[in-house]
Amino acid sequence: MNLFASLKTLVPRTRERIRTTIDCLLGGTHDYFTNLYPGNQSYIARKVLNQLIKKLTLDDHNLEKLHALDKSDYIVFVSKNKRLFDFLYFHTRLKELDLPYPELGFDLRFFFLLPIKRLCRIWLSHLDYFFHHFSFKDFYASGYAEREIFAGKSGFVCLIEEDDFYNRFIKASPDPLFHLIEFQKRVEKPVIIVPEDIIYVTKPMHKNPGLGDILFGTHAKPGFIKRVNILMRHPEKIRVEIARPVNLKEFISRPEINCLDSEFQTHRLRSHLVDILNRQRKSITGPVLKSRQEITEDILTRKSLREFLADYAARNNISLKKTNKKAAAYINEIAANYNLRVINFGNWMLTWIFKNIFEGLMVNQKEINRMREKYTEAPLILVPCHKSHLDYLLLPYVMFRNNMPCPHIAAGKNLSFWPLGPLFRGGGAFFLRRTFQGAELYAKIFAAYLEKLLYEGFNIKIFIEGGRSRTGKLLTPRPGGMAMIINAYLNGACDNLYFVPIFVGYDRVLEEDAYLKEIEGGKKDPETLKGLISTRKFLKKKYGKVYIRFDEPISIKAYIRQKNINLSRATAPEYMDFVKGFSYRLMAAINKKGVATPHGIIASAILNSPNNNFAKGGMIEQANTYLNILMAHNVELSETLLLDLDNTFNTVINSFLSRNFIELADEDEEEITDETYFIVKHNKRPILDYYKNSVISFFVPSAFTAVAILEVDRFNFALFDLVQRYRFLQKIFQDEFFCDQEITCEEHISACIKGFINEGILVPDNTRQDMLNLTSRGLRKLKWFASFMLPFFESYETALLYFEKEKKSPPDEKERAKKIHSYGIRLYKRKQIRRKESLSLINFRNAARFFVKNGINGAEDQIQIDYYKQIINRLSRLIIS
Repeated sequence: MNLFASLKTLVPRTRERIRTTIDCLLGGTHDYFTNLYPGNQSYIARKVLNQLIKKLTLDDHNLEKLHALDKSDYIVFVSKNKRLFDFLYFHTRLKELDLPYPELGFDLRFFFLLPIKRLCRIWLSHLDYFFHHFSFKDFYASGYAEREIFAGKSGFVCLIEEDDFYNRFIKASPDPLFHLIEFQKRVEKPVIIVPEDIIYVTKPMHKNPGLGDILFGTHAKPGFIKRVNILMRHPEKIRVEIARPVNLKEFISRPEINCLDSEFQTHRLRSHLVDILNRQRKSITGPVLKSRQEITEDILTRKSLREFLADYAARNNISLKKTNKKAAAYINEIAANYNLRVINFGNWMLTWIFKNIFEGLMVNQKEINRMREKYTEAPLILVPCHKSHLDYLLLPYVMFRNNMPCPHIAAGKNLSFWPLGPLFRGGGAFFLRRTFQGAELYAKIFAAYLEKLLYEGFNIKIFIEGGRSRTGKLLTPRPGGMAMIINAYLNGACDNLYFVPIFVGYDRVLEEDAYLKEIEGGKKDPETLKGLISTRKFLKKKYGKVYIRFDEPISIKAYIRQKNINLSRATAPEYMDFVKGFSYRLMAAINKKGVATPHGIIASAILNSPNNNFAKGGMIEQANTYLNILMAHNVELSETLLLDLDNTFNTVINSFLSRNFIELADEDEEEITDETYFIVKHNKRPILDYYKNSVISFFVPSAFTAVAILEVDRFNFALFDLVQRYRFLQKIFQDEFFCDQEITCEEHISACIKGFINEGILVPDNTRQDMLNLTSRGLRKLKWFASFMLPFFESYETALLYFEKEKKSPPDEKERAKKIHSYGIRLYKRKQIRRKESLSLINFRNAARFFVKNGINGAEDQIQIDYYKQIINRLSRLIIS
C-alpha cells in the first residue's frame, strides 16, 4: 500500500521534472518551426551564399520602393515561384542595407540551413506537442505566424506551386494569403505586400517551347540546373525586380473585394499579385513572341477583317481570292520579323559604332525607370522627335541596354531596301508608305496590324512629324498614324495606352551636308545600298554627344476623360480635331523636355548678330545672356555647359572654324582673343541656322515678348500692352512653334519679363506697380532676342510677295513652296532678302499654309496681303534699326 502511494507521488514529480527539463532545453518557449530563418549559418555556408549574392545587383530604383516603406507596418514579401534562393537573397541583401527583410518563410522549410541546436529544439518541441495532443503543431493554427508578424518580423510567401495548390485545394491545407487577410482584419496598421522577382532570363518567351525549355525549364520558370548555370556564368544578365507594394488594407476595402468572403478575397488577392509580377516581368522581357506567319494568320482570319474583305471585293467587283491575296501581300510588305539574334547582333554592332562616333549617350535613368513602370500597366507609344536616321537605332538601343524590350518601329518604306530592310525587320521595324490616299485596303490592313501589335502588348515607336526635320526645330505633326493608334485603343486592342514624348538631340548631326542641300531646294537622295556603303566615312568623324530625354508618359484613357469627350460618338472631323490637339500636346512636351547645347547657343549668337561679321567678345556676351535666360526658365543644359563654360564655347568656335562655317577676318591673326573678328560664310548660314533652331523653342516666348516690347516704341509700358501682339505672333507662327496650350499668353509674358528683369533689360517702375521701364542697355539685349524672328519674318514676307504677283497659286503645297523658294532666290540675288537661312522650303510651306487658311490665294487678295506685309515690315524694321 505504501509502495503504491509512493509511486502515485513519484509519477507527477517525474513528469514535472521532465517538463522542467524540456522547458529548460527549449528556452522557455515551444514556438519552434522550420519556417523561421535565423540567418546564422556555418562559416562555409555563409561564405558560399555571400559570393552568390554579390553576383546579383539590386538597383537604386528598386531600393527606393523599399526605402519608401514605413518600417512600423507589417511587411510581407511575395514571390511567384517557390525558390529558396529568392528568400536567401532578399534576406541577406536587405539585412545588409538595414531595410525590412524576410525572416519568416510561410511556404518554405529551412531544414538544411538551420544550426543543429535549433533543429534539436524544433524536433523536441514538436515531439512534446505530439505526445500531449496526438497531432503535430501547426504553423498557422498555433498562432505562431501571426505572433511573429505582429512582433515585426517580415514574412515571405510563394504564390504559385503545384504541390501547394494541391494541398490547399484537395487537402484543405492553410493558405498563407488567407491568414494574412484574416490578420489584416484584426489589426489597425496595414499589411504591406512587396512583390519581388529574380528574372534569370530576360529574353522574351516564344509561343512554342523548344527542347531546351522542356529539359531545363522555360524562360519564365527556369529549372534548377538552368538557374545555377546562369548564376555562375552570366550573373550580369539576371535582373532583381521589386514591384510596386500593395497595401492589403486598401485592397480588401475596395467595394468589389469587400463584398466577398475571405476565401474569395484570397483568390482575388493571389490573382492580383500574380498579375503584378507578370506585368513586371513583361516590362523587361516583352510579350510572348509569335512568328511572323502566326501574326499574319491571326490578322487575316479575324472576323471583322474577313467581313471587310468580302465587302471590299463586292464593291470593287474583284474576286474574294484576289482580294485575300492582295491583303496577304500587304501584310508581307508591312510586317516586322522580330528576331532576337538580329537584336543581339545589332546591340554588338551599335555599341561599336556609337563608341566610335559619339562622345556619349546622355540619358536619365530615372526617366527610363518611370517609363518601365508605366509599361507594367499598358503598352507604350514612344513619340520621339525626328532629326536623323540614327533615331531609328538609338531608342531601341537605349531601351535594350536598360533591360527593356525593343519596340516595334514605324519606318518609311524607303528604308526597306536590301540589306538593311531585312535587318530592320528583324529588329522590330515595320514599314509604311508615305501616303495612304486612294489605298483603302492597304490602310485597313495597316490599321489591323497596329491593333494586333497592341493586343499582343508590344511597344510601338512612331515619328509624329512624319519625316526628319531638316531645320533643327520640330515639324508640324502628321496625325494619321496617331489617329490609327488611338482608334486601335478605342476598338479594344488594349485597356489603356501610354504615350511617351521623347526628345533626341545631337551636338552634331550626321546628315549635315544633305540637309543643307535639301534646305536650299535640292532633291533628296534616295536610300540605297550605294548610299549605305558610303556611310563608312562617317565612322572617321566625331559628332559630340547625344541627349535623350523621356517626358512623363501620358495615359490616353486619362486624357480622354480630362477632355470629357465621347470619341465613340464623335464625327470624323471631331475625331481628327481631338487627334490633332493631342498631337500638339505631345509636341509641346517634346519641346519642353529638350536639352540646350553649346552648339545651338553659339550658333544663335552668331546668326543674331546685326552684321555678318562679329567680334568674339561681343558674341560671347550675347551667348552668356542667352544662357542666363535659359537658366532663369529652368531649361536643362548640356553637361559641358555646366562643367567648363569658357572652354566649351571655345571648343564650339574652333569646331565652326574647322568646318568652315565661319572664318577669321584677319587670316594672319595667330591668337584668338575677345577682340578677334570673324566673318560668317553666307553659304553656311543655313547649317548654323539648323543648330540655332535646335534651341529656338526655348527662346520663342522671349522673342515674341521682345518683339511686342519693341513695337510699343516707348521705354515705359505695362504687361497688357504686349498681349495683342504676342497673340498675333503665336497665331501666324502656329506651324513653326508649339506652345503649351495650358499656359496663357499673359503667363508666358510674365515669365519672360521676370527673366528680362533678372538680366537688367527691364526694371519695375517705382511710381506705378503695373508698369515696367526698358533700360538703355536693355534695348540692345532685347534686340538679341527679337532677332530670332527675323528669318521667319523674311520667309513670310517672301511668301506674301509671291502671292502678290501670282493671280492664283497652285493648290499643291509642295509645288507652291518650290515656286516661292525660286522667287525667294531671285529676291536674295537682288539683295532684297538679307539672310540666306530665310530661303527655307519648310518656312515657305508653313507660311503659304497659314496665308491660304486666312484667305490669301493670290493677287486678288491684296487687302489681306497688305495687312500682313505692313505688320511684318514694321516689326522687322524695329529689330534691325
